[in-house]
Amino acid sequence: MGKCLESGGAGRGHVHLVGSAPYTSAEEMFRSSVAHLGPHLKRLPDGEVGERDHWIRWQYRRIGQSPQMKIRESDRGDALRPPYGIPRYEIIEGVASAGEIELPNLGYGDAAIESFAIFRRLSEEGVIPGEVRFQVGLPTPLSVSAFYVEPGSQMLFEEAYRCALGRELDRILEAVPASRLSIQWEAVCEFAMLEGLREHRLGDDLLDGINRRTAALVDLVPAGVEAGVHLCYGDSGHKHFCEPADAGHLVDVANGVSARAQRPIEWIHMPVPRERDDHAYFAPLSRLELQAGCRLYLGLVHMTGGIEGTRRRIAAAEKIVDGFGISTECGLGRRGADTIPDLFGQHADLAESRAGS
Repeated sequence: MGKCLESGGAGRGHVHLVGSAPYTSAEEMFRSSVAHLGPHLKRLPDGEVGERDHWIRWQYRRIGQSPQMKIRESDRGDALRPPYGIPRYEIIEGVASAGEIELPNLGYGDAAIESFAIFRRLSEEGVIPGEVRFQVGLPTPLSVSAFYVEPGSQMLFEEAYRCALGRELDRILEAVPASRLSIQWEAVCEFAMLEGLREHRLGDDLLDGINRRTAALVDLVPAGVEAGVHLCYGDSGHKHFCEPADAGHLVDVANGVSARAQRPIEWIHMPVPRERDDHAYFAPLSRLELQAGCRLYLGLVHMTGGIEGTRRRIAAAEKIVDGFGISTECGLGRRGADTIPDLFGQHADLAESRAGS
């Protein structure tokens, strides 16, 4: 059976919210989440409201503000080119190092500071329990680079973006007390590469390149702040960019990052397709080797099939690995707001039954 510590029992942490939600404000997200799931949450994201509502899509314009980046002319007019049918950027001629690429304020620090002010006020009012942390999701630079930059420019851009994202993290760390903060690194394009769907320049050992990069991001988070990792196959139209044969690539990345990271990883989240309640999908979890104290969250809560469908997925997973928490496979931002109470209700019912088992 896979190694997954911090198993069931009383206390918080049975439910994990990935990040986004279809709310108009961070306060609405905080209040709704606590009202439905309060006893089961250890950390609370702000819903990625406003311009952040489609994960990293809002970064596209920010990249274009760099004087060293330009639209790749050969991409113009290619409406079928993924993602979203938009042209990719390339680095202008004459740029030889990542240090020459000037990127603007990426906006992650500003958003976190604004939302934490609301989080802190609601904590002082007693709405948010004092032991719940404020969760901030940040993308891996590799994902941003792979989505929006043409392959020949990706390596230098990735390095420049990593530095810029580090500055955003520093601003967050200055504004949010370590004891109230959780940072979640979010990897998506990595799995498109592992599935052979996206070109890369990471060399022959692709998995090692992904694991080294992700572990280095985890290590940017200082002691006292929680660090977690969200592994993702996308959620456009409630579908993955491909349906994986099983959880094998997810386990390979989880194990590699866990082994390489020099600081504790508090949680790792993995998606589970809504159609999969079979042994074959979960079988690779038998070789899972997470750090001691790291909580596994399986994104197996779906509206499809209702709570009984989710129970079937849980039962299948429990034959392979124990002690996991529950979640949806990705964020909630692409759902209708009217569906969230029922989905939260499913989380709460399942968390209560698992906590008492």
